[in-house]
Amino acid sequence: MAHANARLTLHGRRLLVHRVRVDCRPVAHVAKELGVSRQCAHRWVARFDVEGETGLTDRSSRPHRTPTRTAVQVEQQVLAARREHRCGPAGLARHTQVPAATCGRILRRYQVPRLADCDPLTGEVIRTSRMSGQRYERDRPGELIHIDVKKIGRIPDGGGWRANGRPGSQTHAAKQARIGYDYVHAAVDDYSRLAYAEVLPDEKGTTAAGFLTRAAAWFAAHGITDIERILTDNAFAYRKSGAFRAAVAELGAVQKFTKPHCPWTNGKVERFNRTLQTEWAYRRAYTSNTDRTEALTPWLTEYNNHRPHTALGGLPPISRVSPT
Repeated sequence: MAHANARLTLHGRRLLVHRVRVDCRPVAHVAKELGVSRQCAHRWVARFDVEGETGLTDRSSRPHRTPTRTAVQVEQQVLAARREHRCGPAGLARHTQVPAATCGRILRRYQVPRLADCDPLTGEVIRTSRMSGQRYERDRPGELIHIDVKKIGRIPDGGGWRANGRPGSQTHAAKQARIGYDYVHAAVDDYSRLAYAEVLPDEKGTTAAGFLTRAAAWFAAHGITDIERILTDNAFAYRKSGAFRAAVAELGAVQKFTKPHCPWTNGKVERFNRTLQTEWAYRRAYTSNTDRTEALTPWLTEYNNHRPHTALGGLPPISRVSPT
């Protein structure tokens, strides 16, 4: 991948060298055509003359030497103190006389795990990293569907504190009011990121099963007719409900579960939930719960058909499926 500010790609550099060395044209003329300086053009030609095709590829911007980097002996001293005393940069600075900021950089450079992830008695890592060890994407639509539920507070008639401000919501009546929650059930296709969601009154097994059936019909209408696997967390409705298992079996799919206490392994739908909150649920001050619920369908249409998705190269999810 070319550097962020590079004017010439690898193809452009080859074109420059070909015009100068094969077509025998002046470097200044070719540089003007390609929109770079004469110095830049001379540099690429000279690098090609010395190294050949390899010289046109990107090099690391890291300097050949770093005179101000902390000495290896000092780094090893800090790492040994960390193993012995099991303390943070401030404590290491006290034990080694090395500035705390330098101790922190050394720990990051050597990828030393956080103290919060380690056993305080032995120093061994006992907690899982808050990320997946390997990112993945399935090869075709329907190969894997992620499902999850997001709970959000209902909005009282007339609007909540987002519409009326904090003072109006802190009255005795407002404090005593219990309006409950909405449960947003969401399903996301792993390959295309095509998403479907419904606002439902609870997260029971029968409710989740009905949502799955409707979601499968919606996906089928958008070109994903065969669902092979369904990934959920370990919620009671997914793991213990006979209705949900029956809905999965009716689709001919296999149900998979995430690793306990590791929600990031179901990251695609978790990230969709975050987008759903910021761009729909809390995007504006709704005056009623019905007002917010009715806004979900138009937002989903925009998300699936028009909103650019960074993981898809700036294209919307619908670009990866073929509607029937």
